[in-house]
Amino acid sequence: MGKAVIIINGHGGTGKDTLCGFGGRVYRTKNISSAEPIKEIARCYGGWRGEKDERSRKFLADLKRLFADYNDLPCRYLVEEYKKFLESGEEILFVHIREGEEIDKFRHYVDIPCIALLVRRSSVRQQWGNESDDNVEKYAYDYCYDNDKELTEAESDFQQFLKGIMKEICG
Repeated sequence: MGKAVIIINGHGGTGKDTLCGFGGRVYRTKNISSAEPIKEIARCYGGWRGEKDERSRKFLADLKRLFADYNDLPCRYLVEEYKKFLESGEEILFVHIREGEEIDKFRHYVDIPCIALLVRRSSVRQQWGNESDDNVEKYAYDYCYDNDKELTEAESDFQQFLKGIMKEICG
């Protein structure tokens, strides 16, 4: 099996990290986010303590936009992590990116199979009051996964879904 990049997106609370964990039980995976350097700055200098409420999500989205416009920090971080992934023994790099233009920008640097996956859950809030979260579904994704199953069923269902994607894109 070759290597692949899966850009994963969805509204907050759709279970993206849980699904990445399920994937990690079948493949050697790495899970990164374009917001990670922004969260670090917000923790160290902005007083953010890891809250996931509407106010915090807007703060992080606005801060990320500022850094993307100023020095492209989110994408630069992802490209460095992608280079490390290429040298590793990992098979799948899950990359969390909210904004469509940032997805396209990162995809430009990827020269191995790369797909964009939208994770949906019908019971999850759709509007958060910031562009990054509120525009999640406006991107043209390669695949969608409806994460509406009970947790006990979701693991095997997502693993089968992921195996199908990997077979299709990596052979």
